[in-house]
Amino acid sequence: MEEEPLAAQGLTGNAVPAAAYRPGIYSDGMIETLLAEGAIRSAVPLVEGQIQPASLDLRLGSRAWRIRARFLPGANGSVAERIAHYALHEIDLTAGAVLETGCVYIAEVLETLALPEKVSASANPKSSTGRLDVFTRVIVDHAAAFDAIAAGYAGPVFAEISPRTFPVLVRTGSRLSQIRFRRGDARVDDRALLALHQRARLVDQDTALIQDGVALSVDLSGFDRGGLVGYRGKRHTGLVDVDRPGAYRKAEFWEPIHLSGRRELILDPNEFYILASKEAVHVPPDHAAEMVPFDAGVGEFRVHYAGFFDPGFGHAEAGGAGARGVLEVRSRDVPFILEDGQVVGRLIYERMAELPRALYGREKASNYQAQGLKLSKHFID
Repeated sequence: MEEEPLAAQGLTGNAVPAAAYRPGIYSDGMIETLLAEGAIRSAVPLVEGQIQPASLDLRLGSRAWRIRARFLPGANGSVAERIAHYALHEIDLTAGAVLETGCVYIAEVLETLALPEKVSASANPKSSTGRLDVFTRVIVDHAAAFDAIAAGYAGPVFAEISPRTFPVLVRTGSRLSQIRFRRGDARVDDRALLALHQRARLVDQDTALIQDGVALSVDLSGFDRGGLVGYRGKRHTGLVDVDRPGAYRKAEFWEPIHLSGRRELILDPNEFYILASKEAVHVPPDHAAEMVPFDAGVGEFRVHYAGFFDPGFGHAEAGGAGARGVLEVRSRDVPFILEDGQVVGRLIYERMAELPRALYGREKASNYQAQGLKLSKHFID
């Protein structure tokens, strides 16, 4: 049965009380209600732009610790206990601090949670964080998985940070991660996803490959006359201040990749690549999406660190027609040949509990709406 759009059901972005009991992803207005009710708390007031159409940016607190190894606290443990056991030294973030490549850090987050009984949350790196190859996961007390926060959780939030290619400068208030709130099961199954594609055209193809989500493939056909298909991060660069957009020259940090002849790219082990999807992506205003790896069996590489796509991404009325999905790619232990059109990821769609007040790229300013092959906002030509 085809889904009826939220607007047709009378859920127009002003129905927070009713929508709070509807299964789905929480909108910006509903996140504001969580704040007003104390389900999200911070001693430091939120800043402009921190609430996105379907997510909340998380800010680093005043302390971080370099730790010996990654960990999960487990059902009976707390993050603070693990930090006390595994920390090598404490770092003051109030004046800014450099996080080195190859190291693992845990940082306090300014926001804490006291979620309602039936409201859970999930987290992801922000787009700019993923495109800097900064591997960031959110962890909470008693967690058995990264980036997953159980319904009714009450307690502190921490960010695990591991720069892979560039050293980064961060400080109290830096926003590396984002969190989504949901009630119940909001995921759209393949049958409903097919109907949604027929109604809203989720990718710019009449026939989409829908298999546990909408499949995305890599574009190695070239984005300019010179055959530019992507970028590879350079080693031994200067540091990147995560709070300084447009401050760094692209050529000092990235090697452009041009292809001629065969449309294939050999991924070198432990190198970081920025590529783009062949498909233009559309997230309708009444849905949110997340990119996940297609299948570990198709290749020994990881695609897309930062997975959240907000309502309105690629939406023509929000100025996003033709927006590609940017792929953050890292091969694991062996070289791997990537071919043009190879499926590398899939988009999982979830229903919104209500329409957001502000769409991605329209009311909410965006660095990546209508994007093609694009590096993070920190770099200029």
